[in-house]
Amino acid sequence: MITPRFSCSQTDISIVVSIYCPSVRASDVEIHVDESILSVHIAPYFLRLNFPGNVLEDDHSSAVYDPAAGFFTVTLTKETRGQNFPDLDLLAKLLAPKSAKPSVPVIEVLNSEPAQIADSDEQNLIDSTSRLSLDTTALSDEQREIFHAAENDWQLPQTVQEPLPELHTSQEKRYGFLDLYTGYFRHVGNTENEINELGTDAETLPPEERRRRRVTHEEQKWDEEAYMADYAEAESIDELLAWMHPHLFGLDEVPFSDAENMQMLRLPRKEFLASPSQTRHLYLTLLTLLFAFAYDARTTQSEPTPESAWTICALTPAFSALDPPPYRPQSSAASAESYSDDDLAATLIPAYRRSLSFPLYRSWSLSEACRTDVAHVLKKGMRTVVRCLLEMRAILDAHEVYYVYSRIWMDDFCSWVQAYANEATLKQLGKQVEKLHMQKSETGWNLEDLEAAVDEERGRDGDSDDESEDEVERMVPAQL
Repeated sequence: MITPRFSCSQTDISIVVSIYCPSVRASDVEIHVDESILSVHIAPYFLRLNFPGNVLEDDHSSAVYDPAAGFFTVTLTKETRGQNFPDLDLLAKLLAPKSAKPSVPVIEVLNSEPAQIADSDEQNLIDSTSRLSLDTTALSDEQREIFHAAENDWQLPQTVQEPLPELHTSQEKRYGFLDLYTGYFRHVGNTENEINELGTDAETLPPEERRRRRVTHEEQKWDEEAYMADYAEAESIDELLAWMHPHLFGLDEVPFSDAENMQMLRLPRKEFLASPSQTRHLYLTLLTLLFAFAYDARTTQSEPTPESAWTICALTPAFSALDPPPYRPQSSAASAESYSDDDLAATLIPAYRRSLSFPLYRSWSLSEACRTDVAHVLKKGMRTVVRCLLEMRAILDAHEVYYVYSRIWMDDFCSWVQAYANEATLKQLGKQVEKLHMQKSETGWNLEDLEAAVDEERGRDGDSDDESEDEVERMVPAQL
């Protein structure tokens, strides 16, 4: 079946669904409404929508097909008139399956009286148990002590047994969104995947080894001279700092374009059963994705180049090393609604390190500007976040190698943000990221010493220029 293009709108009393299905027989349409679920089948198209509230088929409902335009319009009545149905423009959210209610096992008590045992069976049981005895003389001293301790209910010292190691029946290790994927890098040796830092071992490395290799590669790519050169040539960086992304000003409720709607229709329809800790990790990973997007947007002024896919992947640890956050131990009491400044700083530091080691422009000020962009995107809310993720996905999809990261990360992320992310949590994260104070020393590199060396050299050059000017002024009167 084909999922058609569609759009939804509402009035105080109705929901209107416009479905594009050209060249079909309207007489063959099947429409079914069940509480908040609308199902429309008109071969070869099938559409199943899950609304935020219940709808009804009544005398005010209708279904009209316009063969000239190719649109089939279904109008349904809201069960509660005046109710506002939010997020009707988030198509992936409407297509998400309805969460199943947890089933509770039902136990029926047939008889509360104790079971009756036949006299002969009872006597046999008594005779058998009476013959059971424990000869303590055959026990060792340690065993005899334990026996008497148990007999007298002593409080013996106890220790918690170490858990058994996790059982792996395959050498392959999972990765990607919620660790759902394997097999995408089995033949990576035959592709020109320049940002893959795990090589042919990508399928088999455990998470701790992926992280170790990522950190090692960042150290290898770190170039003090390149950083000092960009710090000295501040004019080129200043131009990047002055630019502002078009998503960060203007109206908040800009409708999604046709291209964006088509992207959302092509997203996978999945139900993501993420635990609270997994949900927390997804929000942290979102920060790193938006940071990479912000860097590429600033350096290209939101006009992606053939290098944009490489830049985004190289700056995202979850792509280049299959190493998503968290990058510091998480408290068991931590929730997806609250994050400490240490959590956020630890999440962004790898992105900072990579922005100072891999791409063309390597500037702390530029990294700080990207953090500010991430904060503003989050503060604008879910729709702006979705727009940025869709643009990232389009850039990766256009690349003949890096499209793989759309399959294992971006497809699911675009769907998850629409259907499961909390608007209030996104905006609160934006406020915290905006106020976050990042320390240069947290990168593990001596950035302040390098900058001081450049400033000192500038001072020397300035003094030399002043001395030369003074010398010229002294020579000119003498010559006259």
